[in-house]
Amino acid sequence: MRALTIITCVGVVGVAVLGMAMANTNPSQAKYEDYAVQRLTEYLKSNVCEKTSNPLENLIKWNCSKFVEAANPQMREIISIRTQKQDFIIFSVYRTDLKLSHLIPSYKFETVGALENFYTYSAEKQ
Repeated sequence: MRALTIITCVGVVGVAVLGMAMANTNPSQAKYEDYAVQRLTEYLKSNVCEKTSNPLENLIKWNCSKFVEAANPQMREIISIRTQKQDFIIFSVYRTDLKLSHLIPSYKFETVGALENFYTYSAEKQ
């Protein structure tokens, strides 16, 4: 019986320490915005800028990477405005709805932030 009590106490202390560590390492909204801009920049460069074939598109491709880099502050502002954060103390859920215009497809992203890391578990084209 005494061994079971010790194991239970160690387990409770371990869970409490893990919970405090997770609460202290729950990433902020600013870190999420950095993460989201980085991921969006990578996506645009690899899936939009690189997938061109004709000469006019190659000219656009040449300027595309520079344009994407120059647009980073605006992307961050859009992501900041279009993101809702739910804070659960030990982790956070970020929901970003990127809808810029009726001419451009919109996307909805859901990301979990915990232990100073992010995991995007849902990305849907609307």
